[in-house]
Order: sequence, then C-alpha cells, then structure tokens
Amino acid sequence: MSDVLRLEAISKTYGKGGPAPVAVLDGLDLTVARGEVVALVAPSGAGKSTLLHIAGLLDTPDGGRVLVNGRDMTGLPDRARTEARRRELGFVYQFHHLLPEFSAAENIVLPQLAEGVAPRAAGARAAELLDRVGLSHRAHHRPAQLSGGEQQRVAFCRALANQPALLLADEPTGNLDPATSDRVFDMLMSLVRDTGLSALIATHNHQLAGRMDRVIRLGAAG
Repeated sequence: MSDVLRLEAISKTYGKGGPAPVAVLDGLDLTVARGEVVALVAPSGAGKSTLLHIAGLLDTPDGGRVLVNGRDMTGLPDRARTEARRRELGFVYQFHHLLPEFSAAENIVLPQLAEGVAPRAAGARAAELLDRVGLSHRAHHRPAQLSGGEQQRVAFCRALANQPALLLADEPTGNLDPATSDRVFDMLMSLVRDTGLSALIATHNHQLAGRMDRVIRLGAAG
C-alpha cells in the first residue's frame, strides 16, 4: 500500500531571529497510506494546524520534505504548489467557508470550473455528491438558508468535487452540537470510504478519533 502523504523530518519555528522563537514542529515524520483515514489529536498549541497547513501546501516547513503521491512538493514554486493543491488535496475546516452569494450546488461547481471541467459535467458531479449526503432537495439554497450541519455537508462535497487523493480536515465537526456532529461525521466517513479516499482528520473528539484507522497524537508520547 503506497503512501498518499509522507512528511519527513518536518520542522517549523515561528519568531526565528526574535527574542522568543517557538519550535512548533521538530523533526516530525508522518504518513497516510492510500485509502487510510488517520485521526490527528493534539492539545492547543501543539502544532496541529501548522502540520495541516504544511501537509496541504499552504505553508512551507523550515526543514524536511512534503511528498504527495510520491512527488516532492517542498521546493516547488508557488504556482506549481497551487496547482498541486487544487488537484491533489481537499480541505474541510471547522467553519464551512461557503461562498454566501452562491447556492449549495454552485459552491461545489465552482472549484471544478477552476480546474477546467465543463459546466454540465461539473453540475452533474455536484448533484451526485449532494445526493450522497442527502441534500439534493437543498441544491439551490444559499448557505444562509441551510442549517449548520447542512452547510458542513456541502463543504464536504466541495472538498471532494475535484476527486482529490487526500482530504485534510481541521476539526470538521467542531462547530456543531454533539448530535449533529455525530450525524455529519458519519456522512463524512461514508463519503471517504465509498470513494476510497485517504484522509487526515484533526479532532479533539477522542470518540470520533477512535473510529478511524489510526490515531496520531502530537505533543504526547506515542
């Protein structure tokens, strides 16, 4: 089983050259295998978001390498990193970040159009994903007309629109009440499993973490 994501000896320090530099990551190694769903559990300040930003090519490490599908992304110019991020990676955050002026379906269509997908095909993909999460009847509603759980389900669909190799999720159900969180997480896991996607999901919820294939803990032994 090959690795979709491999982080090798990743280090990151903030405030270098200042009076109190903070080493957030120091020689970190991490892998996510093809089809594997990995939970990332960490206390506040342990570097969870920094790790996800580096893995997602949104930030660069001070040392080490980031490989996605076997390709070293570390030294790529910004444009190549942006293209790789758009094609290889999907992102879900604690807050949905949907575009408020567009409908649920349009929010899923737009990233596909940016990749050159024909409008008809992009619309069909959006309809397919919305159907999978039980939101076909809400396709033409704008985010403000959707509940929190519905908004996050649309965000999942948007993250998967371009069929990425790896999903990165930062507390994807952290803004929802416990009952809604469980339902939305179930839908996320179904989407991931049905598509054979790999995922690295940060969560403070140890119960949810235990339902994934493997748990990685930052800032703690093991």
